[in-house]
Amino acid sequence: MKKIIYQLFVRHFSNSNITPQENGSLSENGCGKFEDITAVALEAIKRMGVTHVWLTGVLNHATGTPYAGMPADDPKILKGIAGSPYAVRDYFDVSPDLAVNIEKRIDEFKCLIQRCHNANLKVLIDFIPNHVARSYKSKVRLGSNLGLGDNTEEFCGIDNNFYYLNEGELLLPGGAYPTEMPPKVTGNNVATSTPSVSDWYETVKINYGYDFVNNLEHYYDGSIPRTWKMMDEVLAYWQEMGVDGYRCDMAHMVPIAFWKYAISLARERSGDVVFIGEAYAQDPKKVAEGKVLNQLLNAGFDEVYDSESYDVIKDIYESGKWANDLDDAIWDKKRLHKMIRYAENHDEVRLASPSQWGGHGANVGKAVCGFLYGIGSGGCLLYNGQEVGEKGGGVGGYSEDDGRTSIFDYTTLPELQKWTNNQRYDGAGLSEESQTLRDWYSKWCNLMSEPAFHRGGTYGLNSCNRDNEKYGRLKGEIVSGHWLYSFLRYDMDSGQAYLVVINFHPTETMHNVEIFFSIEARVWLGDYEYESLELEDVRPCEVICYSMKSGK
Repeated sequence: MKKIIYQLFVRHFSNSNITPQENGSLSENGCGKFEDITAVALEAIKRMGVTHVWLTGVLNHATGTPYAGMPADDPKILKGIAGSPYAVRDYFDVSPDLAVNIEKRIDEFKCLIQRCHNANLKVLIDFIPNHVARSYKSKVRLGSNLGLGDNTEEFCGIDNNFYYLNEGELLLPGGAYPTEMPPKVTGNNVATSTPSVSDWYETVKINYGYDFVNNLEHYYDGSIPRTWKMMDEVLAYWQEMGVDGYRCDMAHMVPIAFWKYAISLARERSGDVVFIGEAYAQDPKKVAEGKVLNQLLNAGFDEVYDSESYDVIKDIYESGKWANDLDDAIWDKKRLHKMIRYAENHDEVRLASPSQWGGHGANVGKAVCGFLYGIGSGGCLLYNGQEVGEKGGGVGGYSEDDGRTSIFDYTTLPELQKWTNNQRYDGAGLSEESQTLRDWYSKWCNLMSEPAFHRGGTYGLNSCNRDNEKYGRLKGEIVSGHWLYSFLRYDMDSGQAYLVVINFHPTETMHNVEIFFSIEARVWLGDYEYESLELEDVRPCEVICYSMKSGK
C-alpha cells in the first residue's frame, strides 16, 4: 500500500497560543503536548487518507528550558530557545516539553502510540544517526552513553563513538566552550575546533568506523564497531515500545554497511518495520561513491527522499524551468516507485509563503502535489499546516522570517490553529478557501490508495506532445510543455488506468486542451483505442484526474 505520511511536529501541532512573542519562552509561547493529540485529531487525519504519522521532535533534545534533573543547555550549544530537535541529548528519552506530567513523559508517549494504532495509523519517529547534541548524556541508559571508553587521542578509532580533534579549546560562534575537551568534529563533517555560524555547531558527528577525511573504512576486517551495536540498541528500544518505523535523518552521511547491518537486525525483530531515508544524491558529504540513493535502497530502505523532483518543480515557479523538465523524474524506473516525495517538510519553505514559490499562495500546492504524490508508487509526505495553507515565517526567533515554520523556537501554526480550534479538531475557524484546500488534499491523498497509483506503472506524455499546439501552448512559445504536464498511471492486474493532467500556471487557464497519445503510450495502456482526448478548460493550478476506463 502506498504510504501517505503526515508529519506531525508535536511541539507546534496543538499549540493554541495566539500571541507568540519573538524569542518567547515555553511559558510565554506555549507548546503542544502528547495528550493534546487526541483520538478525534487522529481520526480526522486518518480520514485524509493518511496511513502513517511521523511524530517529529519527540526525542529528548538540547533546549534552553530547564527541568528538575535536566538543566537548560548552555546557549553556546543551542539554536533557538526551544532548541533543535535534531540535536538529541538522550536517544532513549522523549522531550519533557511535550509531557503534561514530566515524570510520566514516556508513559504519555506510549499512550499516544496506542491512540495512533487505535486509529489504524502507523507511527514513525526520527532516527538521527549522524550526530547528537554536544550535551549528549543518556539518563535512561547510563551504560549506553556515547563516548564512554573512547580513546580521545585518536581522530577515528573503530570503537570510538566520536571523532576527536587535537586543536586545543573549542571555539563556537557564541564563544569558547571549554566543557568539551578535546573538541569533537561538528555534525556536518567540519573537522575544526572553530565551526562557523552556518555549520551544525550545536551537534557532534558520530563515528561508525569511517574516516571521512581520508576516505578509510576501518570496519572491513569483519569486526562490528561499537557504535553500530549501540545504534541497534536505540532502534530496538523504540521498536519494543511500539514504534512502527523510522525516518532516518541524513542517511547518506552514514556508511551503507551500517544500514545493511541495522536494517537487517530491525527486520528480524519486526518484519514490517519501515525505514525512510532522508538522503541527497548531490551532497558532497555523502559516504557512498556513485549512486547513493540506489545503494541505500539496496541496503534495505523502503524509500528514500526525492529532492530532485522537488527542486525542478520549485524552479518552474522561480527559475524558468519548464514542466517538460519533470520528465527526468520518471526516467529512472528503478527509483521512480521507491522515492518518497514532498512539497513541504520541516527543512523546506512553505508553499504559501509570500516570499517563496513565486508568491502565488497555497493553491500552487495542488499542482505541485498533484505531480509529486501521483507520479510514482512511493510515499507521499504531508507536513502539518500544508493542508490549510500555512504561510510560515513571521514571529519566530532564531530562524527569523525565512518562509519556514521554525523548528528552533516555541511558536505556533496560525492557519492550522483554525482547524485544531483549541483541540476540538473541527475546522470551525477555517476560511472557505482553506477548507477547500484541505478537502482537495484529502481527496487526492485518498485517491492514492487506488491500485493504479499504489502499484501501477507510470507513462509520461509531455515528450509526445511537445509539437502539439493544443497542449497548453501560450503566446510566443514554439513548443508545448511549459506549464502543462500529463501522465498515465496503469495497473495491469486490475485494469485500472488514470490520466492526470496538471496546469502549473498560477494564473492562466488552458483552453481547449488536446492530449495526444502516441502509439507506444496506447500499447502500454493495454491497446487503448483513442489517439487523443480533449479537455475544454484546465484552470490555474488545477489537477484533472480522468479515468481512462470509465471516462470520468
